Amino acid sequence: MKDADRQTRSYLMELFEQRGVHPRSDYGQNFLIDINLIEFAVESAELTDDDVVLEIGAGTGGMTAFLAQQAGHVISVEIDTNVVPLAEYAVREFDNVTLLNLDALKNKNNFAPEVLETIREKLESIPGSTLKLVANLPYNVATPIISNLVASDLPWSRMVTTIQWELAARMASKHGGGTNYGALSVWLQSQADIKILKKLKPTVFWPRPKVDSAIVRLIPNSEKTALIEDREFFHDFVRRLFHHRRKMMRSVLVTMYRKQLGKGEVDRILGEAELDLKSRAEALTVEHLVELSNRFAREVKAAEGANKIT
Repeated sequence: MKDADRQTRSYLMELFEQRGVHPRSDYGQNFLIDINLIEFAVESAELTDDDVVLEIGAGTGGMTAFLAQQAGHVISVEIDTNVVPLAEYAVREFDNVTLLNLDALKNKNNFAPEVLETIREKLESIPGSTLKLVANLPYNVATPIISNLVASDLPWSRMVTTIQWELAARMASKHGGGTNYGALSVWLQSQADIKILKKLKPTVFWPRPKVDSAIVRLIPNSEKTALIEDREFFHDFVRRLFHHRRKMMRSVLVTMYRKQLGKGEVDRILGEAELDLKSRAEALTVEHLVELSNRFAREVKAAEGANKIT
């Protein structure tokens, strides 16, 4: 790419000044201005012509242009109407980019329908293609974007994203890791292999955030996922369990499933799982929580089925 198109701090400042606009903190806009790090993130995605790339937070198109050079198609989503023309200019030479000017999320648990429709359309247009999320994710939507993609039925094969360091630490934390280890850690690690590739200082962004960031990589693990008998139940199970992480797990589970199971049945299930009744969720490994969720899913469904018959 020409030096003029390489989006350095001075280049972006000039662009924004010319248009009389400013980066919006409410949209989590911190543009990655280190070209080496942009190239590193794109290279880590290992893109091919068979890949459909989803980029959330196109910004001024700095990363989008790099993605377009290597992917089969890039779907780039940007909520800010002020910067969309800048992204359009950055990718003006590419015919394999779809820019969507909208909020990528319908709500915190769902992608916007137009985003899903576009993804499915582009996947169908490239036979045998898979989806890769590659993005400098706005901090305020990073968790739902990553979590929702894992929860979806979309054939994603890799995620490489820049996110807040604190979030990266939570995603990769193991049991016994203190408050970092929680529902998000368990949900993601139960279905993917997670690696923090680089820690980033605030100076590599404009405007500078107040915290460190990280480039993280997620690769789906089908063997892990296959161990989860009911993903929807499991998602709800870990979320509610860690909402009361400091309480004994027995009392939390008794409350969670009081309509389907009695205290004795909860004690029996925990006993069969060889767990102390005083155990806390944060002390259990991801594998143990998956097994426990499966046991409760079977018992709860059986109880609900029996109630329907009676």
